[in-house]
Formats: sequence, C-alpha cells, structure tokens
Amino acid sequence: MKKMIKMVMAVAVILCMMVPAFAQSASSDNMQILRDKVKADKKLVVAVNMQLTESESKAFWPVYDAYQKDLAKINQRALALINAYAEAWKSEMDNKAAKKITKEFIALQDDEVKMTKSYAAKLNKILPATKVARYLQIENKIRSVIRYEVASQIPLVPDK
Repeated sequence: MKKMIKMVMAVAVILCMMVPAFAQSASSDNMQILRDKVKADKKLVVAVNMQLTESESKAFWPVYDAYQKDLAKINQRALALINAYAEAWKSEMDNKAAKKITKEFIALQDDEVKMTKSYAAKLNKILPATKVARYLQIENKIRSVIRYEVASQIPLVPDK
C-alpha cells in the first residue's frame, strides 16, 4: 500500500516538475501521456486504499470521475494563475498585478473548498463516513505533494 502511494507520488512529482511556467516545457504528447499515467496510478491507489464493496464501488466510481473532472478545471485555473504570475514576475511585478494574482489565488482556494464540500456531501450519501474521510485523506495527501512540488519551483514575489 505504501509502495503504491510512493509510486503515484513519484509520478506526480515528475508531472509537477514539468508543468510550472518556470520549468522546462515538454511536448504536449509527452505531457498527455504523463497525465494519463498519473490518473491511472492515482485511481489504482484510491482503489487499493478504499477497499470498497461491490455496491459501494458501483456508486463511488462515477462520483470519483465527476470529482476528478471538476478537479481538472481547478487545476487548469491554477496553471493559468501560475502562468499569469510568471508573466508578471518577468516584467517586474507591480502592486496592481500582485493584488489581481492574490485575489484569484484566494478565489481558487475558496472554489476548491466549495467543490470538496459538495462532493463530500455526495459521498456521504453513498459511503460510510469512515470511507468518505479516507477518500478525502487520500486526495489531500496527493494534492499536498503536488502543491509542494509546484510551490518549490515558483519564486517569491520580489520585494520592492
């Protein structure tokens, strides 16, 4: 179980190292292959750790897939924010740009929390609370590693 989580985390780290605006760019085909691998590995980690019954599994996976689709939209917004930050950083970020980026960062965080609450409510209708909590832990651990890797490659806003 721990080995599977480490494998997914390693793939996620590699993906994150390729995604940020400050890192080297890769071909879109290679990035898509890597994204597909991360998704498959993540789903495997979730499956192994959730230990769902057959009836739970039938109800869970469609909600999981919908959550991942909505999470991808959040991730796209985060990538756009990183790109906007990179552009502002390159051109000596001013207070106006910093305020705009900060506002979008907070909105993005708020939207992710709202989405998580919404899906937690849906999951609580189909799974025992312990399994809902376990799933949210798994998602949080994976996202924490990805956030750390991305954040480690983004320089701080310059002091002016």
